[in-house]
Amino acid sequence: MADGSTPKRYAIRDWPEGERPRERLLAEGVSRLTDAELLAIVLRTGSRGQSAVDLARALLQSLDGLAGIEAAGPARLAEATGVGPAKTAQIKAALELGRRMLAEVEQGVHPRITSSQDVVALCAPRLRGLQHERCDLIFLNGGNDVMALEVLSEGSLTESPVNVRAIVERANRHHAAAMILVHNHPSGHTQPSAGDRALTEELTLAGELLRIHLLDHVIIGRRDHYSFADHGLIEEYRRRSRRPS
Repeated sequence: MADGSTPKRYAIRDWPEGERPRERLLAEGVSRLTDAELLAIVLRTGSRGQSAVDLARALLQSLDGLAGIEAAGPARLAEATGVGPAKTAQIKAALELGRRMLAEVEQGVHPRITSSQDVVALCAPRLRGLQHERCDLIFLNGGNDVMALEVLSEGSLTESPVNVRAIVERANRHHAAAMILVHNHPSGHTQPSAGDRALTEELTLAGELLRIHLLDHVIIGRRDHYSFADHGLIEEYRRRSRRPS
């Protein structure tokens, strides 16, 4: 500024309503928010001239993402600017809730998948923030209840090799009626690649033949997601598989 003073940082309550993380979460859904925006909701307030979003971004940067925040002890978190005992407790409680939810799935508590948003809520905490691609598989029973959630493969920054036969073998092992493939794009962009489309079509065909239906393939990005089912591609691939050769 011309007088050399520090530019004013407005609190989140002073932002336009459509830009506030809490209001956006309620209006658009949890999957539309970045890690920093979600963390800002947990923090509730900023500190020392920072908004809660500014503070969340600083934490994610200084501690190398959500995994680093989870690994940091209370003393390490308390060292971060503006993070005292109360905010440390809020962060640790939120991360623990996410960890317990995943533990419930692994121990046999079966959430039901009714939409791609349910897939994002289940898998985004596992995949967002990774610097490499990873593919997860969700196996479901006939009522679309989650039977198992497994890591299928982990790859480099640009690819994660997937074998259709391995997927089918795992589905048979769980006696699954259906499955959902989920993977992240570390670039943050969610548009499917040609390889993503080819794999989805191949897996849809295999599922139709073996009666282990692929319900969706969801790509997780930083802010949003892409659902093959929501875009009508799963049904399109099924129609192709039924055409006489």
